[in-house]
Amino acid sequence: MAAKEALSNLLAKGLPSATVKSVNPYAPVAKWILGTSGLVAGMVHIGGVTRLTKSGLSMTDWKPFGSFPPMNEQAWKEEFDRYKTFPEWQQRKSMTMEEFQYIYYWEWGHRMLGRVVGVVFVAPWAYFALRKRIPAGYGNRMRLLFAMGGTQGLVGWWMVKSGLGEDRRNDRKEIRVSPYRLAAHLGMAFATYSTLLWTGLGILQIPNDVANGSNGSFGTNSKTLALAQSLTKEATKYARKVRSGAIAITGLTAVTVASGAFVAGNDAGNAYNTFPKMNDQWIPKDDMIDPDLVPAYRNMFENTAMVQWNHRVLGTTTAVSAATLAFMGAVHPMARNAMTPQVVKGLTVLGGVAVGQMSLGILTLLNYVPVGLAAAHQLGSLVVLSSGIYVVHSLRYVSPTFLRIANQRMASALPGGVSGLGAGRSTTVSSIAMKAHK
Repeated sequence: MAAKEALSNLLAKGLPSATVKSVNPYAPVAKWILGTSGLVAGMVHIGGVTRLTKSGLSMTDWKPFGSFPPMNEQAWKEEFDRYKTFPEWQQRKSMTMEEFQYIYYWEWGHRMLGRVVGVVFVAPWAYFALRKRIPAGYGNRMRLLFAMGGTQGLVGWWMVKSGLGEDRRNDRKEIRVSPYRLAAHLGMAFATYSTLLWTGLGILQIPNDVANGSNGSFGTNSKTLALAQSLTKEATKYARKVRSGAIAITGLTAVTVASGAFVAGNDAGNAYNTFPKMNDQWIPKDDMIDPDLVPAYRNMFENTAMVQWNHRVLGTTTAVSAATLAFMGAVHPMARNAMTPQVVKGLTVLGGVAVGQMSLGILTLLNYVPVGLAAAHQLGSLVVLSSGIYVVHSLRYVSPTFLRIANQRMASALPGGVSGLGAGRSTTVSSIAMKAHK
């Protein structure tokens, strides 16, 4: 009876994030990481507007440390003259200086925000590292994030170059960057954001995961392990099922985002502006295979009809799956004995934002992709992805890693067992943070 009451109390309180320094000495580090992730989200949004306003090819060179925009009339004239030597100008010869300045500032702002993000990450990292405030086991994660940020800038310029080459000068269609490189650039940004978010959430949970442990290893008061040990077999099985569903939906969201990059890269949103059918057809078979695209698999990434149909199916599947999972985790009777308040709230938000994102996508399509709606739709994909990551992280108490450690603890408590984590093995927070999602 007492064990059942203890489980009930633990589930009722859940595993709230420790955001106060007196409770979690690493809280400032987590806030810095999460703040950086917010800046990356802002950069993704600005990048989307830059693309939608057709500003991405306005700057025809790349300087790793950035530069000021033209500061006088002569400097603007020289910049505009340089732009005129590249292929895009052949299709935009009616552009005025004022119009050029408008698109230039969007691209310049996007690039400079990337450098701001770099400073915001590197400077605090150096400060916290020198003061030995980086949590045990997170050093390599910080190095990975630094490498991802630096690579993102290189990928961005690699993408832009695909629209500046001389081979594009005779293009009949509107000159755009390569959809493959656009997808790589967007995918890298989302991967960096996701890693930042996962890292920040993990650091906020150190008091729950470690409790009175030392050097990043579990202590005897770990609430996360206590919760894992306290669940019944049925509750554990159900929670693991929900967690697997959350991982699948988060992955599906990532695939949908990638398909959205190909919709953007091919300007496919300006065709088939009806829903749910595509010009009175559920599947426009005759339009989905272009014999001129060789090899045939290129239709998956370059054919307007195929690209848009893929995105429709993926987006709808994501929304329906998320709504179903929200019911399983927040409403189903089994959830009472398996879900913490954090999981329930996360699932509720995930289901809601996924359905909202699909609705926003439909609205964007029906209105022929206005800049405001399209930019909001791209930002909405980040919200869906964030919700999925939060749910997966909140359910880490039934991840294979935590359950294995919980079983080791329980086995060591048996007569003849070894105390602690078993055979003197120390399991660190970093190993949990890196493996709990598997």
